[in-house]
Amino acid sequence: MPKFSLGMPRHMAGWDRVVIELHSQVVVMGFFVSNGMTYKPVDDLELGPKSEEVYMRPQVKVPRISGWLIKITALLLESRIFGPVLLYLLKKDNLIHKLVSFAELEEPPLYSPIHTSEATEVHETKNIQSDLSPSERVQEVLECLPSIGNDLPDPNLSFHRWSILDYSRAYQSGLLTPMKVSERLIAAVQQSAIPPFEMSFFISYDAKDILRQANESTNRYKRGEPISILDGVPVAIKDEIDCLPYPTTGGTKWLHRVRPCKDDAFCVTYLRSCGALLIGKTNMQELGSGTSGINPHYGATRNPYGTKRVTGGSSGGSAAVVCAGLCPVSLGVDGAASYRSTGQLGQLPEATMPMLKHQKFMTGIKLAKYGEAICISGYRKPQIFYDMLS
Repeated sequence: MPKFSLGMPRHMAGWDRVVIELHSQVVVMGFFVSNGMTYKPVDDLELGPKSEEVYMRPQVKVPRISGWLIKITALLLESRIFGPVLLYLLKKDNLIHKLVSFAELEEPPLYSPIHTSEATEVHETKNIQSDLSPSERVQEVLECLPSIGNDLPDPNLSFHRWSILDYSRAYQSGLLTPMKVSERLIAAVQQSAIPPFEMSFFISYDAKDILRQANESTNRYKRGEPISILDGVPVAIKDEIDCLPYPTTGGTKWLHRVRPCKDDAFCVTYLRSCGALLIGKTNMQELGSGTSGINPHYGATRNPYGTKRVTGGSSGGSAAVVCAGLCPVSLGVDGAASYRSTGQLGQLPEATMPMLKHQKFMTGIKLAKYGEAICISGYRKPQIFYDMLS
C-alpha cells in the first residue's frame, strides 16, 4: 500500500507532520496507534440464509456533558496544544479511526450510478421578485399553490389538524379572532407545562406580548386590512433563532449572557412583517448537540403521541408544538437531521405516518399541512392535542 505524508499547520505546536501508513496499523503523531478495519467486496460476502456474517456492535463511549462542562470541553478542543490530542482520543475511543478514518476498502470506488433516475417534469417555474415586500411574496406564493377551495374537515379522519389557511379563513369569516385564539393558546401552554403533562414545549413565552400582537392583528381584521394570510397565525421559534423580546439560550443557562439577543433574526423579521403571531421560544437539545430532545435545564420535550417517549432533536420543541396543535407552523434549524428526525419520531409503533409534513431547510419550516392537499388520511389523534379553532 502507498504511504501518504501530510504536512500539518504551523499552529500544531511541534507536530510538524503526520505519517500515515495504510497497513493493518496506523501510526499517528509518533505514539498513537489504531488498527484499521478491512472491508471486503460485496461480491465476496455470503449474505444468504446460511451467512455467517454478523453486524458489528461497537461500544460508543461519547461522554454525556452539559452546562459549563461543554464550555470547558470546547475550550480544550479549540486549544492548539490539547485539541488535536483530545479529538484523536475521542475518535479512537468511539472506533471512528478503526471503522472510518483508517479503514481499508478492498472494493474499487463506484464512478457511475447503478440505478437510473427519472427527473420530475417541471410544468412551470415562477421566480418571486426579490424587491417585493414579505407580504407580497407570500401572496405570490399563495397564488402558485393549487387551489383547494373552502373544503371542510374530512369526516373520515379521526381528527382535523388546522392549517395556515384554516386560521386565515376563520379570521376573515369572523368566526374567531386572533385575540380569542391567543387566549386559548396561552391557557393550553400553561396547562401543558404542569403535572400530569409537563410537556416542556417552551423555554420562554410572554403572555402579555402574545396578547399585544393578537390585539393588533384583531384590529387589522376588523378594519378589513390583514397584512397577509399569515396575519394572526401562531408561529413558534426554536430557541437558537433570535426573536425579541426573548433571550436566545440555545437550550443553555449561559449563552444569552455572553451573547444577548439584540434584534430579530432575518427569517423572524419577515414573519413579523407578515403579521405572524410569534408565540415564544421552543425547547431544544442543549446547543443542538444531540438527537434525543432531552434538555437537562428545561426538561425533556415529550412526544404528544406518547408522553413517555421523546420527540427527537434537537428541534424537538418546534416539532411537538405543531404536533400538539398549538400552532400550524414553527421554525427550527437543521444541521444534521435535527428537523427531519423530529418529524419521524412522532410516529409511534402503531402510527401510520410521521406526525408532521415538513420541508427541509437549514432554517426549517415545519408545517401541519397545506389544507387537505397534502394531508394523509388515516393518521390518528395525538394523546396531547389542543384544538385552537373549534
